[in-house]
Amino acid sequence: MRKPMIFAALSLALAVTPFAAQSQTAATAPSFRPEAVKAHVEFLADDLLEGRNAGTRGYEIAARYVATRFEALGLKPGGADGSWYQQVPLAEFRIDLDKPATVKIGARTFEYGTDMLVGAAPRAGVETVSGGTVFVGYGLRDDYAGLDVKGKFVVALTGMPKGFTPEQRAAAQADDKLVLAKEKGAVGLISLVTPDAVVDGYPWAAVMDFTASPRATWIGPDGMPAGQEGQVALQFYVKGEAAAALFAGSPKTADQIYAELKQPGARPGGFALAATPSLTRTSISKSFTSPNVLGVLPGSDPALAKEYVVLSAHLDHDGRNDGLPGDDKVYNGAMDNAAGIATMLEVARAFAEGGKRPRRSILFVALTAEEDGLLGSDYLAHYPTVGAGRMVADVNLDMPVLLYDFTDVVAFGAEHSTLGPIVARATGSVGVKLAPDPMPEENLFVRSDHYSFVQKGVPSVFLMTGFANGGEAAFRGFLAHTYHTPADQADQPGFNWAAGAKFALINYRIAREIADAEQAPRWYEGNMYGDRYAPGQPRAKKAPDAP
Repeated sequence: MRKPMIFAALSLALAVTPFAAQSQTAATAPSFRPEAVKAHVEFLADDLLEGRNAGTRGYEIAARYVATRFEALGLKPGGADGSWYQQVPLAEFRIDLDKPATVKIGARTFEYGTDMLVGAAPRAGVETVSGGTVFVGYGLRDDYAGLDVKGKFVVALTGMPKGFTPEQRAAAQADDKLVLAKEKGAVGLISLVTPDAVVDGYPWAAVMDFTASPRATWIGPDGMPAGQEGQVALQFYVKGEAAAALFAGSPKTADQIYAELKQPGARPGGFALAATPSLTRTSISKSFTSPNVLGVLPGSDPALAKEYVVLSAHLDHDGRNDGLPGDDKVYNGAMDNAAGIATMLEVARAFAEGGKRPRRSILFVALTAEEDGLLGSDYLAHYPTVGAGRMVADVNLDMPVLLYDFTDVVAFGAEHSTLGPIVARATGSVGVKLAPDPMPEENLFVRSDHYSFVQKGVPSVFLMTGFANGGEAAFRGFLAHTYHTPADQADQPGFNWAAGAKFALINYRIAREIADAEQAPRWYEGNMYGDRYAPGQPRAKKAPDAP
């Protein structure tokens, strides 16, 4: 899973015997064996693969492993060129710290790190951008009312207003600030950091580390970086004296804005600033490719075979870091996300060997560069390989925490579309409860690969093992001590392979019902994601008792 997851219990016998999915006959019922899940995870999380970082030899070995499994199951290559791969053109870039970035505001110049931070551009070279400025409060949609920001920098407070409910936060986050600034005609976003020097929960030093670290993007066929068509290309942060200089000569000072924020429910209004800042930065960039791996099980119904149900899981992890203390330098990524890939491969096997082909086609995809910002899924969503067909749903498999016999699951996205009742039936069929999101403040619905498909109007769902039956302690302990560390290995204490088999069974049943249903999944009427990303699609009414 990308940094800023998780079904009543079955009988004890199920912990040591295969899980069998319902089918027409016992002879064709697919089963899910804990040993099979374990075998996939042990290979993918082996030190030999050196953490499967996108663009490395270890990732290529993992991709070849998935492709050979697809071929052995009799799937069809899912790449647009007839291969198992969709090569994703990527660029890794970083700020040149030997030529520190600067921003000139009035008569003063501030260097990178001194009350100003900026990340790199996706292309190498020196870049200078200047323009007028307009303060837009928190930079939310209604904050722009009455303000002309065309051709200017917008200056926005970081984060969200205090007191926002989870629903208000989710609605606001549906409008990415960089996208909204571009929509309004701005040339860049200047993020105003309050005196506590915290940016969306992270201290200034952590943001400095982030902006100095290498980042990645995909490059489109036109040579442009991902997202450049939809958001402003430049964002930088200011605080302290740089913020004071930015507001000098304007209707309010930065200190007056900070004072307003101490009032309950404060939403400072916008106004034009007097400053015309000029920012200069130097970036270093390198280009490479890394493949998504795609296999297709063609649908059996001629009327529905061009509709594709996507089962996605990211294959990459964080590679190795020779600067780590101790002997272990490899981020093996067993739970994150060898476990998700193992689930997908076992669901693919169940479909291929089950004796009853689904009506719709199934696209199984192992995605690259999730850890770099959902890049593989975003590229596939922009450039789908299904030809004249269309993707009608995504079931995403990312970091199931398989450290206990889970008795409930959380299904992020279930409440937004008719996928919700499908998930509820699948979980209920094996005695697992569907639980509400225990961490709404994390807004996990937008933080894994399924969200790339949501942004293209595809109803999507992402399951994590739940907090019941010891799940909360296991989940929070994993996040605190193992997540994104070398300790995430296949031999970590407590790995519950039977839970992995059960998780695969549930996801198989979800995908099977979607694939065989008369109607493809639909967004609910009035749903904010459907309204924003799928305005022309048919809608469904949400039943009062729907998840």
